[in-house]
Amino acid sequence: MLDGRARQLLDPTLDKIAKVLVRTGIHANTVTLAGFAIGILAAIAIAYQYYIAGLILLLLSRLGDGLDGAVAKQTVKTDFGGYLDIVLDFAFYGMIPAAFVFANPEANALAGAVLILSFYVTGSSFLAYAIMAEKHGLKTTDRGSKSLYFVTGLAEATETIIVFVLFCLFPQWFAPIAWVYAAICFYTALAHILQARRRFKD
Repeated sequence: MLDGRARQLLDPTLDKIAKVLVRTGIHANTVTLAGFAIGILAAIAIAYQYYIAGLILLLLSRLGDGLDGAVAKQTVKTDFGGYLDIVLDFAFYGMIPAAFVFANPEANALAGAVLILSFYVTGSSFLAYAIMAEKHGLKTTDRGSKSLYFVTGLAEATETIIVFVLFCLFPQWFAPIAWVYAAICFYTALAHILQARRRFKD
């Protein structure tokens, strides 16, 4: 829901940083992999209950996630780059809740498991929609120029990052926040399914 507005605010700054990276010869896939590596470090820090360090690393990781597209836009976009970006994004989104489960399994395991399940369901509804959209020749620029069709929803990347920030700032509230956001993700998946039913009628 907030991704469009977030892109309007962040893209000018990301484009400026990307220009510097392009001049140094850094490729978009390198930025993608670096961002994911920092995301792994964020998950490790959180798992060991270094929540503020995890928060800083988490935000740096998402900076990399925004920069790879900006670098690709100024150089060459590839299908593999788009594929790598989406796969590692979903891996990152699963790692962070899992890290909170490791940090405090007694308090966080059930809520964390349901949240990860909700990500799995929402991600499946998103990717399946993109496949069908490609089959039907649909295009959209609602979320900028992307390698695949982005169907919008209540829970998108910006909302997820906000929730992760809240987890790090208030780790004792992980479970209730996770339950609420899982419900939002399930609702988003249902909305995708209903939208697909309207769009892809035989």
